[in-house]
Amino acid sequence: MSIAPFTVVSGAAPYLPRANIDTDVIIRIERLTSLPKEQLGPYAMEALRYRADGSDDPDFILNRPTFRGAPILLAGDNFGCGSSREGAVWALQGIGVRCVVAPSFGDIFYSNCFQNGVLPIRLPAPEVEALAAACADGAPLTVDLVRRMLIAPSGAQTPFTIDPLRREALLHGQDDIGLTLRHEALIRAWQQADRAQRPWAWPPAPVAY
Repeated sequence: MSIAPFTVVSGAAPYLPRANIDTDVIIRIERLTSLPKEQLGPYAMEALRYRADGSDDPDFILNRPTFRGAPILLAGDNFGCGSSREGAVWALQGIGVRCVVAPSFGDIFYSNCFQNGVLPIRLPAPEVEALAAACADGAPLTVDLVRRMLIAPSGAQTPFTIDPLRREALLHGQDDIGLTLRHEALIRAWQQADRAQRPWAWPPAPVAY
């Protein structure tokens, strides 16, 4: 699958300090049964974004003009916990999110982010809070995956760690399959050699009629 490469992303970074925001809060399951992934954005975090009558809740940070369409989300502990639905990542992408920074994530949500071109960054809570304070007025935060660095509006830099293979995949806009297929020539060479050594292990090609 081809995904948008992630190198450097800069923009507003709203802060959701609430812990344990689960995937059902991020996107309700019934939305996934009736809508394609490209139409999930309006329903991302709908229980938090909208009032009972369906109007925007002006007190919710993502509804403030400064933070609409923000590409970076600062979040509380255990963000994306709960079920394994990949649609939670799609819904966040639908409102413009390319990076989520939190002290910890639900394990499956964390993996799903990488498969869809979203960068999840783990940072200690005090560092997340410091970034939130620096960006509270909408001043841009920069995420530099090339240098593995977060750059605050003041220019202060915070390094982050990431698995090298996952970083490579994001930089080139590839999921796990795409990363594997970069070695297609080696794979085919191994297949040919193994076919010669163990022909019995390879079924005959289907006959075309």
